[in-house]
Amino acid sequence: MGTSAVSGRGVATVALDASVLINFLILNRVQVLADLPGFRFVVLDAVEHEVRRPQQQITLEAAFEQGLVDRAGTANPQELAIFAEHRRVMGLGEAACLAAAEVRGWMLASDERRLFRGLARERIGDHRILTTPAILVLAVKTGVISVEELRGAKEELERNRFRVPPGAFGGLVSE
Repeated sequence: MGTSAVSGRGVATVALDASVLINFLILNRVQVLADLPGFRFVVLDAVEHEVRRPQQQITLEAAFEQGLVDRAGTANPQELAIFAEHRRVMGLGEAACLAAAEVRGWMLASDERRLFRGLARERIGDHRILTTPAILVLAVKTGVISVEELRGAKEELERNRFRVPPGAFGGLVSE
């Protein structure tokens, strides 16, 4: 389903980078990704290998089995060439996600900053990039989670050293 950012059924396919995926594993809220209307979240094999904590691996495998997120590999020669180009300046998962977003027309979910963020903006545009806070705000706006659940998620992420950029939660919680 969906080889472009928005398929015929109005569903945007999103490549999940490890930075966002691990945040949802920490929160034990992968279900939020599945419940978010209009999106299909995909974990590329390169990103799956970046999940190293045993409990997070178990949670991710359960998410695959329950159909909460989908798995995908990289086999397209054009995508592999772009992946190799990106791999020179960024990590494995980041390179795979950005290459998939470019070639397949997908969106990208990543909390990475600096070089990666600049290159992603240049290659696919800011409008095709989501972050953990942006996904959580969308979840509140679509009724998937409450503001109170958002507040709890923010606190849990901060306990796990996630730095929330000012204004990231759109004023829904104090920052």
